[in-house]
Amino acid sequence: MSDAHREALNKLIKEQREGARNWLHYWQEYSAFDTWQFWFYVIAFVAPLVILFFTIDWKRALQIGFYGFNVHVWFFYFDEWGSTQTFWTYPYKMIPPVPNSFGLDSSLVPVLFMLVYQWTINNKKNYYLYTLLLSLFLSFIVKPLMALHHLIVLDRGANYFHLFLIYIVILVVSKLITDFFLHFQKKAQERS
Repeated sequence: MSDAHREALNKLIKEQREGARNWLHYWQEYSAFDTWQFWFYVIAFVAPLVILFFTIDWKRALQIGFYGFNVHVWFFYFDEWGSTQTFWTYPYKMIPPVPNSFGLDSSLVPVLFMLVYQWTINNKKNYYLYTLLLSLFLSFIVKPLMALHHLIVLDRGANYFHLFLIYIVILVVSKLITDFFLHFQKKAQERS
C-alpha cells in the first residue's frame, strides 16, 4: 500500500470514528432512554417478535423465517445505503451506532411481510398482490406519519414513491430467493 493510499485510508477511518462519536453524543442528547421516540423504537422492535412467536405457522417456520430473514437483510442493505448517502435520516435511534431504523426495518417490517407471506401460502392467495398492498400502506401512510413526527427525514430528492419501489424490489427478490431454495429442497426430497 502506497503512502498516499495509507494516508487516505487513515483519514477516512479517523472521520468515521469521529462521526461515530458524534452520533453517540447526539443520541445521548436527543434520542436516549428519556425520549418517547426511543421507546417507540423499542416497542416497534419487541412487539412484532412477540406477535410472530404466537402467530407463526410452526410447520413452516423455517420457510417463513428464511423469507423474513431475506426481507430483513435486504431492508438493512437498502436502508444502510440510503442513510449513508443521506437520502433519508432517522433522527431518533434505538441503538446509537446503527444508522438505520433498527426497530422498524429489523423487526416490524419483516414480521409484517412474514405474516402476509404466511397468510398467502396458507390461503392460496396471490403473494404479489397482498405484499403490494402492504407496501403501498407502509410507503404512503406509515412513512408519511413517521415524517410528520420527525422519525424519518427524506432528503436529496428522495420521496415516498422511491421508498415504495425499494419495497417492491426487496419483496420480489426475497420471494425469488426463497422459491429458489424451496425448489432445490423439493428436488432433493423427491430424489430421497
